[in-house]
Amino acid sequence: MFRQRPDADLIVQGWVIGVMVEVPGERTPVRHYFAVGKADRAQAEWAATDLAQADGAIASSPVNGQEPVEAMREILAYRMRDLGLRSGEARRLGDKYPRRWLF
Repeated sequence: MFRQRPDADLIVQGWVIGVMVEVPGERTPVRHYFAVGKADRAQAEWAATDLAQADGAIASSPVNGQEPVEAMREILAYRMRDLGLRSGEARRLGDKYPRRWLF
């Protein structure tokens, strides 16, 4: 019989990533947010960076103390189910602060 680990819902399954993108017409780079369904932080940051390149050039150095690519928060397994994010999926969240994804 299959038994699930008691803490299976508390395992990190994804990340919310912020990427600073240089948008034409803006004086400073704008942070764009991405939800990535990869447990490994580095892989999630690369997936978000790949998506962000379609929006514009990625900032090459920190802006106002913020890193160009930054993992904002991990997403636990139960939260991924609640938000409808599948494993391996990368989703654009836009440039507004994604409160729903961070809390």
